[in-house]
Amino acid sequence: METVRLTMAQALVRFLDQQYVELDGQEHKFVNHIFGVFGHGCVVGVGQALQQGGHSIRFLQGKNEQNMALAATAFAKQKNRLEIIPCVSSIGPGAMNMVTAAGCATANRIPLLLLPGDTFACRQPDPVLQQAEFFQSFGQTVTDAFRGVCHYFDRLERPEQLMTAALHALRVLTDPADTGAVCLAMPQDVEGEAYDYPVSFLRKRVWHMDRRAPTAAQVERAAEILRNAKRPLVIAGGGVRYSYAHDALKAFCEATGIPFSETQAGKSVLPWDHPLNLGGIGVTGGKAANVIAKDADVVLAVGTRLSDFTTASKWLFREHTKFITLNICPFDTVKMDAEPLLCDAREGLDALRKALAGYRYAEAEAVRKARDEWNALVDGWYTAQDPRGLTQTRALGVINEFMKPGDIAVGSAGSLPGDMQRLFRPTGRDAYHMEYGFSNMGYEPNGALGVKLACPDREVYTFFGDGTYLMAHSELVTCLQEGLRVHFCLFDNSGWGCIENLQNNQGSDTFGTVFNFRNPATGELDGAPIPLDFAKSAAGYGLKTYTIRTEEELRAALAEALTQDLPVLYDIKVLPGSMTPGYESWWRVGVAEVSEQPRVQQAYADMAEHIAQTRKF
Repeated sequence: METVRLTMAQALVRFLDQQYVELDGQEHKFVNHIFGVFGHGCVVGVGQALQQGGHSIRFLQGKNEQNMALAATAFAKQKNRLEIIPCVSSIGPGAMNMVTAAGCATANRIPLLLLPGDTFACRQPDPVLQQAEFFQSFGQTVTDAFRGVCHYFDRLERPEQLMTAALHALRVLTDPADTGAVCLAMPQDVEGEAYDYPVSFLRKRVWHMDRRAPTAAQVERAAEILRNAKRPLVIAGGGVRYSYAHDALKAFCEATGIPFSETQAGKSVLPWDHPLNLGGIGVTGGKAANVIAKDADVVLAVGTRLSDFTTASKWLFREHTKFITLNICPFDTVKMDAEPLLCDAREGLDALRKALAGYRYAEAEAVRKARDEWNALVDGWYTAQDPRGLTQTRALGVINEFMKPGDIAVGSAGSLPGDMQRLFRPTGRDAYHMEYGFSNMGYEPNGALGVKLACPDREVYTFFGDGTYLMAHSELVTCLQEGLRVHFCLFDNSGWGCIENLQNNQGSDTFGTVFNFRNPATGELDGAPIPLDFAKSAAGYGLKTYTIRTEEELRAALAEALTQDLPVLYDIKVLPGSMTPGYESWWRVGVAEVSEQPRVQQAYADMAEHIAQTRKF
């Protein structure tokens, strides 16, 4: 057997450089970049392997481990899971910083390869710098925290273990039904240890993402349910996008006349103005989809996890509503007591369309009326003026109107995802990128870097609040370093406006959710607002920035920004509380059962009433 002597880290880099995925006969190189924040636990291991060359992987310098891993998650999501960016960290706090990103990737079913440094496998220098000791087991390290948020975890305690670990890591990363975060923890001594690796391990390897076809029996069972339906509804999730089933969904709905609604991950798979598109569904959905959903007798859920935001905590659908779940993941197919259709989204939709030849949806007029009413409401939100200042919805409408076909909108947390699922009108395919499985604050400014790396020829606009900016924005500097023009749209409403709104709606007064000085008179955080200048902050990094208080200033800044060759931040001062309300939806949160506050007591009674109306299964 022909071998080559390499350190474990050198072999890892060479292995990753030779991984490809194939879908529909087209090969895609799976790894072209690696993110890293170097420390003593990796700089002389993986860092040395990358520096000495002999590979085609481009190194990207992260500024914070969590944030670079969020960027990598966004990159893989925008690439429809056909390419990843592995993330390398040192041991201890550097490794721990990536745990949140691992949870984000796993919640969203996005492949993310994490390569944290770890403590010495030989245990001779223990305890080393940044090592936490666990008295009950020498074998436990902080990287065990990744076990709870990863689909695959391994610790490489000998260099030859890389061969089995790497193959299993790629098995999960390329599996559309069982993907998520993968962690290969690398003790820092093992990174530099050598082994005679078989050359065959380092050869080009193609992972085939073969489409799983439905069985004839599954198709017939699902088709029979739909044939007898009078008011069916499709829910289009992210799986439609990842399986490139855009055209299959269009063909299915147009052939049957069945309308479709969108989850956050499914938005922009088809145009917003398609006559069968009811828009967003659920807690952050619009009135059209939610009204039609309440009367649906059958729901065909395609490529969706059916989260509580999609089902409005299972309150949106009646007990008798029958679900069909078309999904590649067995775990998802049995939700809502559904009839499972276990297959690739494109293959399943094509098969169902053929099986339903001659079927026609009978309530087309109701769909048209619901769409017309909802579109008028959206127009109203986008154009409404407030004499007190610029509203969040008006600013969003101005940016949406300015964006060109193909420009990408990115979001994740706060009140903006609700406004965006309800109001945003993407003008291109896959032009709406929302991370809402984890709703990870900090994803937006950092994920925008990943989206721009995935689509360097498209303009990327990312939408977030001041609370998110304060939590995590380090990769703005990486955008600057890489010469990437990203548009950072910061909506400053002086606090965590989304949570304040939730707090107030459930009977509590504002407490701990606005950014105010502590008041000496009361001892509480109810003093004057803190006058934060986010434009000045980002300008200090070197970004082009604009402070915006009016619609006219916003329009001028958007136009001028396209003449820049560096990232741009818009510090948009919007009126607090100027987001959209919910439409025909409900979200279950844990309201206090016992309280001395009458409004909280009423909120609990309202919750109990909604629970009584909610389907249990």
